[in-house]
Amino acid sequence: MRNSINLEPSWLEVLRGEFEKEYMKKLKEFLIEEKRKGKKILPKGSLWFNALNSTPLNSLKVVIIGQDPYPTIGHAHGLCFSVLPDVKPLPKSLINIYNELLNDLGINNFYTGYLQPWANQGVLLLNAVLTVEAGKPNSHQGKGWEIFTDKIIEIINKRCNNIVFILWGAYAQKKGSAIDTTKHLIIKSPHPSPLSAYRGFLGSKPFSKTNHFLISKGIKTIDWRL
Repeated sequence: MRNSINLEPSWLEVLRGEFEKEYMKKLKEFLIEEKRKGKKILPKGSLWFNALNSTPLNSLKVVIIGQDPYPTIGHAHGLCFSVLPDVKPLPKSLINIYNELLNDLGINNFYTGYLQPWANQGVLLLNAVLTVEAGKPNSHQGKGWEIFTDKIIEIINKRCNNIVFILWGAYAQKKGSAIDTTKHLIIKSPHPSPLSAYRGFLGSKPFSKTNHFLISKGIKTIDWRL
């Protein structure tokens, strides 16, 4: 666990207390023990909080919720659905996201899976679980990260206004179930995975819906081009 001092200041201010709680101490112990056993944890430690460090609370416009990092070495870098530059082939869910973006706004991003430019514009690309053991999807679920990311969503819900929450699939929708719809916009659809994309994700137009909402609130839109 990296020291909380390395967290972006606006997030550190509201999350500092979480690092002293029992669940976070147990999570830290778990991660230390996994490393002691020689297990490779993804992404590297400096990127565990990349989503927060890339998108300060005071510049937040959109939240996209994922599940846990890609378990393939060289892919994950702390932003949900995003992979490091030059990773090919692209993950299948990301291909479906790009298919919908092309259909929705005519934007072709298929040359890269690196979503850092979205994060830099105010799109919080937040996984519910921030680490994973290499080669073992979901291996760090139930260890404490979900409590931490629930707190992040709670803070956004209470402290911010006019945030767009894009909730793809049942997992994300459950995680965002307490969001105040009188203050924020929720865009829901099935998950973009190959198993469910054709059940309503494709054709859902989340990108144009997001920008139309931001325009209606006088907020600068997201440039979804990479």
